[in-house]
Amino acid sequence: MKIMDTARRRTVAAALAGTLLATAVPGAALAASPGGSHRPGCAAGTLDPTPLRQAIAGLPNDDATSAQVHVTTPAGCWTGTTGVRDLRGPAPVPPHARFRVGSVTKVFTAALTLQLAAEGRLDLDDTVQHHLPGLLPADYPPVTVRQLLNHTHGIPSPTMPDGIEWQLAHRYDTWTPEQVVRLGLRNGREFEPGTRQHYTNMGYIVAGMLIEKVTGHSYAEEVRRRIARPLGLRDTYAPGDDPRIRGPHAHGYQAVTRDGRTELVDATVWSQTFTPASGNLISSRSDLDAFLTALFAGRVVPEPLLTEMFTRPVLADGSIGEYSAGLTAMQVGGQTLWFKSGSRFGYLAGVAATRDGRFRVEYSITATDAKGEELSPTAQAVIGAALAMLPPAPPVSPGS
Repeated sequence: MKIMDTARRRTVAAALAGTLLATAVPGAALAASPGGSHRPGCAAGTLDPTPLRQAIAGLPNDDATSAQVHVTTPAGCWTGTTGVRDLRGPAPVPPHARFRVGSVTKVFTAALTLQLAAEGRLDLDDTVQHHLPGLLPADYPPVTVRQLLNHTHGIPSPTMPDGIEWQLAHRYDTWTPEQVVRLGLRNGREFEPGTRQHYTNMGYIVAGMLIEKVTGHSYAEEVRRRIARPLGLRDTYAPGDDPRIRGPHAHGYQAVTRDGRTELVDATVWSQTFTPASGNLISSRSDLDAFLTALFAGRVVPEPLLTEMFTRPVLADGSIGEYSAGLTAMQVGGQTLWFKSGSRFGYLAGVAATRDGRFRVEYSITATDAKGEELSPTAQAVIGAALAMLPPAPPVSPGS
């Protein structure tokens, strides 16, 4: 089974941005209807959620069994949920349903690392070799903390067997971060650190190890102590070696073709120890919105370290990278949208916001081929509908 390259997913999103921004529906009064509502404290305004309602209508279907979406704009905000909790019956997705956020985990890990830098417990120019001696081979060139976060480290990823059947057979396996790193190091270095940029999990797996070494606490404890507890995030946690999703949640499924017939295999219970600190967190739609709001407002990472999350590196060929510390930049309608998407078997998730936080989107889709070569049509529809609601960039004041 081929895993869709991140750049290809981003190309799909960019294409949607270019073609769908012109189709934004003019503002209209929001009418209440099943599958959508306003959060408490979220003004209805003039936001018309019709495109988003249409994007997630008709679930479950062959592509997805449920969807949760929240969008905030200057015109108002909207929350919608469709589909079923699981395929055994018609029960709807539970309120405040939790889900696997996949690589959205990296935003949390980057924030934790930058907090430690703000406290002077590490420096972004410190090396992995200094904090984690012996992890990399003795002849390995210096790799800095900053390079881990912006994907310019060049540390190779593991090569694993292809195919969904192998994945299913090994879904309960447990790994330590050290095992994953050493498996990756069997491959050659991708490039000289700092010269290129390649999005992988490896930098964040190492960053998670660094967080544990510097603090003396587990990654799960640091997520809880530094982010979840201060922000009141009740649904966000790192599961460790527990393959379940604790609390209310919708089941995720993976389409598997056997003997010419396609069946849906429940992928809800699945060990996430192969992606520690890079793709293992569990959260909820409301928690992600609260986190994104606080993060962009400077209430999670203080300045000047917060700037790292909105700074793309200059590479050896003079080009500007697409990835900052934890986020990805995308140009949409003459402004920069900062986003992060993630996928685990059974689950697609994503967050996006403008730098001023006036526009925010969070979604979870239990897609039946979440890690497939093509991006889920439901996800494409959600992304396109959300981007069509992106407000124009605020005018630049004279002299700024």
